[in-house]
Amino acid sequence: MAPVNTKNVHRTNFLLGHPYGTDFVYDEMMVAPGFGEIGRVTTETFATIFSLLGTGGLKPGAGPTREERAKGFYDILFLGELPDGRRVEAVVTGDRDPGYGSTSKMIAESALCLVRDVQGEGGTWTPGALMGPALRKRLKERAGLTFNAR
Repeated sequence: MAPVNTKNVHRTNFLLGHPYGTDFVYDEMMVAPGFGEIGRVTTETFATIFSLLGTGGLKPGAGPTREERAKGFYDILFLGELPDGRRVEAVVTGDRDPGYGSTSKMIAESALCLVRDVQGEGGTWTPGALMGPALRKRLKERAGLTFNAR
């Protein structure tokens, strides 16, 4: 998601009047426990893509079971470095499978936030610029996410 997320983060910084500064740099990557884990994830990803292309996509019921979705979770660490060299860490956690359980709750809460909690002046907004604090509150209260900075 790095190509999309990078543009989204920079556009949000711009729309909010550069709270992170005009020289702000953002990049992202996935860190796995070891080389073997990276190889496994890469292999599974390519196998899934080629399988989906060959079969016309997922069929109903092909995803994780209800139990697997309920047991799923994620814990994402964001690392930042300030111009003076200090580090900032932020952690986002979710209480469900990120691809099924959590994403659907985030989409529903985003829609409700747009309808009930925010007003924009038109134009092309990013979720962070238009809904930031209101959406974060909804996700914490209703969608099983936590946000912590240290």
